[in-house]
Amino acid sequence: PARYFDTRTTEPISFFLSGLEELLAWQPNSNDEFNVSAVPLAKRQPPLLSKRPRTLVCHDMRGGYLEDRFIQGSATRNPYVFYHWRYIDIFVYFSHHTVTIPPVGWTNAAHRNGVPVLGTFITEWTDGEKMCEAFLAGGEEAYRAVSDQLARIAQHYRFDGWLVNMENTLSAAAVGNLPPFLRHLTAQVHSAVPGGLVIWYDSILQNGTLRWQNELNEENRVFFDACDGLFTNYNWKEENLERTRGLAGSRHTDVYVGIDVFARGDVIGGGFDTDKSLRLIRQHGLSAAIFAPGWVYEHLGEENFLQNENKFWGLLAEYLPTHSICTLPLATSFSLGMGTSRFLAGKEEEAGPWYDLSAQQIQPLYPEHEGRLSTSCCLQDAWCGGSSLRVQGTIPPSEERVAVRLFSLQMPAPPKLFLTLLYKLEGPHLDEFTVALELTTWDSGTCHEGNVTSLPEPNSRHHPRFLPAPPPGLAKLLAACDRGSHGWTSRCYELDLQDCSLRDLSLLVSRHQPSPQETPFTCLLGEIRVLDAASVAASPPQVQSVTASQLWWQ
Repeated sequence: PARYFDTRTTEPISFFLSGLEELLAWQPNSNDEFNVSAVPLAKRQPPLLSKRPRTLVCHDMRGGYLEDRFIQGSATRNPYVFYHWRYIDIFVYFSHHTVTIPPVGWTNAAHRNGVPVLGTFITEWTDGEKMCEAFLAGGEEAYRAVSDQLARIAQHYRFDGWLVNMENTLSAAAVGNLPPFLRHLTAQVHSAVPGGLVIWYDSILQNGTLRWQNELNEENRVFFDACDGLFTNYNWKEENLERTRGLAGSRHTDVYVGIDVFARGDVIGGGFDTDKSLRLIRQHGLSAAIFAPGWVYEHLGEENFLQNENKFWGLLAEYLPTHSICTLPLATSFSLGMGTSRFLAGKEEEAGPWYDLSAQQIQPLYPEHEGRLSTSCCLQDAWCGGSSLRVQGTIPPSEERVAVRLFSLQMPAPPKLFLTLLYKLEGPHLDEFTVALELTTWDSGTCHEGNVTSLPEPNSRHHPRFLPAPPPGLAKLLAACDRGSHGWTSRCYELDLQDCSLRDLSLLVSRHQPSPQETPFTCLLGEIRVLDAASVAASPPQVQSVTASQLWWQ
């Protein structure tokens, strides 16, 4: 069937549904199992429902379902990837098909990094008008059938809800049923999908007229009240934000003020001036919806995409509250789910471009300090996957070391941690530097390292003890403690903590000799792991009843 498999290569592909008939006829099918997300949504702190202003990213690129539709990956050169997950709260996959089911690679990558993914339900132009007439003006049974199907689809493919975007005029009968349709859809999604969301796009007024408001007001409030949030249109000014904030009351973080990165129409700022729009939105305590950040890729070109992407998000970082990891184990090789080669254990296994978002690993913070520190993706060398993390910076004069914050953490520390690190220093004077890991804990009167007699560390900074060889029983898991390969250095550490709460994981680069000059360094990170010793020691559950289906031998 052409919907599930590419007609040219027969590979499984992600797909959309067109029109009301296809939506109502949809049911789970053994051919679409490839399209079900295999990665549960990771927990993070603070949770989505905290009252902190949120950031939604709406991905709209050339009609959608490009190379990202190939579920098992493709040999794409310079593909579009997103990896600033620590800075955002919600990811929406957008296209102009009636029912946009997010390609499963996006859902897997987002979930691994703790970000929920929404599909899009859209009606537009005269076809949209006819469709709305059919299911909204048709009464309760008709609109409930649609909302039940949408909730079922999200549940089946394991994504997290819907952006509802109606861009056509509605009759009086249809608009009368729109709030109950949204209420029912929201209730169904909440019960079918834990943490599910339904967000309404600002387009229609309560009398059925199509007129974008660029704010929350009495004309569109009835739809906001019926679901989890409002995504406003892009042509707002500061007075729209003031009115929105006043009317939204305690739900001000449920209003996602739209920013079109392509800066179409009369907007405050897009492109590399997106921060101007974002700053105003945050001044009014509202959430933001960043539409089409693929501008970086489409407008500035594919060649320097990764560099431009880091610049774009670096300019916004001040206004993007970050998220913390709150579960162990934490293990990542930093791979973006693409590459120009595939690496395993530091060795290039296969040359040639590849793209597979499901293979994207947990992504760090990408700290940037103008001229002093930058973190970026290195495609030329990796420990595992397609890339490593390049950390470049300088140790200032008369300072011994610099700490580069890679992950924010928020969880109670287990009594014993194992940490592993694979790194490679680049450039001259390699023997002048030592590379290690540093964990910080939240200040508390009770937290201390090791046994009861040891003193608390200053500023709650902990430097795990180096393990020259893996402890007995863990040799298999920590096999690479004392041996790297292909120029990579491997290190294992242990840390005993009592009554502590983990805060940050940083890379520590130190120089052996103090110096009146600043010393530049470049370090590639191939893999980092933070493991709870107790769960590592426990034997893993046995895998049972393995089955294989959909095999095609070539």
